Amino acid sequence: MDELIRINFDSDCPTVSGRELHTALKIGTKYSDWFKRMCDYGFAEGMDYQTCFSNLGSEMHGGQNKMDHQLTIDMAKQLCMIQRTDIGRKFRQYFIKVEESWNSPEAVMARALQFANQQLALVKQQNVELVCTIAVQNQQITEMKPKASYYDVVLNCKDLVAISVIAKDYGWSANRMNRYLSEHGVQYKQGKIWLLYQKYAEKGYTSTKTFSTPSGDGELHNHVHTYWTQAGRLFIYGLLKEDGIVPLMEQEV
Repeated sequence: MDELIRINFDSDCPTVSGRELHTALKIGTKYSDWFKRMCDYGFAEGMDYQTCFSNLGSEMHGGQNKMDHQLTIDMAKQLCMIQRTDIGRKFRQYFIKVEESWNSPEAVMARALQFANQQLALVKQQNVELVCTIAVQNQQITEMKPKASYYDVVLNCKDLVAISVIAKDYGWSANRMNRYLSEHGVQYKQGKIWLLYQKYAEKGYTSTKTFSTPSGDGELHNHVHTYWTQAGRLFIYGLLKEDGIVPLMEQEV
């Protein structure tokens, strides 16, 4: 089917620009006067058309935006019939074919499949976020267990330090230290957060904290960070020492 006029398929149903239809039908009166007169036939905004703005190009009023309307195909058909011209009848037949194509079983099935794929993609994204949240919560639950045990008495868990602080003791960057611990099976990355594998998570080596920061839209966004306890710091010290790596302080000595 040859395209007589541009059809907009971005909304729930196909629409056509009122101004473009006005030009295509070769209406002699101004668009604003013509459209107002057409609305007297009982067309309602929100049902038969939506008000919008379109750029008319630099050749018209310096390219400024002018009021336009997106018309339903049904309204466009009726406007073509009202004109009582040969070109009006030609466009009316064109819009009838557009409707038939839009409502064909193949087109309906294609739109349903597209919607299903969009929903599936959304569910997958939500599942990824849920997995990350569950992983963080599991580590936080595990970290809470030693608080009522011997670890809570012996280990001083109040002095928490970031991995960057421990890395600095060795003249390393935080990225290098995180990579080392990952390569030695101590931790893994879940989203943007480093979490300990289960065999280490129960030993009180880390503590996760949640911080809320305001965004540009005024809403609060939560960020989770992992900190190391002094016991965890000693564990890293022992792990590195087995590889012959000692802190800068011991190197100097």
